[in-house]
Amino acid sequence: MKYTYYGQSCFLLEAAGKKLLFDPFISHNQLAKNIDIKAIEADYILVSHGHGDHVADLVSLAKQTQATVIAMPEIIDWVSKQGIEKVHGMNFGKVTFDWGVVRMVPATHSSSLPDGSYGGNPAGFVLEVGGKQIYFAGDTGLTIEMKVLADIYNLDYAILPIGGNYTMDVDDALIATKYFDCDNVIGVHYNTFPVIEIDTQAALDKFKRENKTLLLPEIGETISL
Repeated sequence: MKYTYYGQSCFLLEAAGKKLLFDPFISHNQLAKNIDIKAIEADYILVSHGHGDHVADLVSLAKQTQATVIAMPEIIDWVSKQGIEKVHGMNFGKVTFDWGVVRMVPATHSSSLPDGSYGGNPAGFVLEVGGKQIYFAGDTGLTIEMKVLADIYNLDYAILPIGGNYTMDVDDALIATKYFDCDNVIGVHYNTFPVIEIDTQAALDKFKRENKTLLLPEIGETISL
């Protein structure tokens, strides 16, 4: 399985012969200016919520890639009005595709779309794909509901926001790993804006002291999971 980071909360998972793109926000991110967005390929685009730093490139990339968009019904309605036909709306439930299983799970955040309309509930995803179980928390604060994931899954990786202010920070993310019992974390949603800038070395050190692994790939970097 491959993970490619495109900045903020945007990343690509390649597994089971499919390319799964999450929360596309690239062209408006100065830190991702060296990413060739025209070269991105995707079979599915999964969207956690409707804020601009998660959907800015959603419509253009859905048209470019002809990917199926997976999101809350309100976001699906928004993209459908812009000519996107390959969609799969869902809420806090589970669906099986030919490449794996997706469960949408709650996130403690808010969700409105760039035009100001309601974006539905904010969410995260748990994927069972390529022989691994991966949790992408979306934008969320620390929440006790994360504990239920330990009853359902043996997570291999958790992709967590660590920038604070709008979401969990590094300390909260560490607590979250104990809630859902996962030692391998990939950090997202940090350093894009001044208010979510972090000391990356300090973050790495905190995880190491807890005998946990924090991965912080560079924008454009691909790592193997």
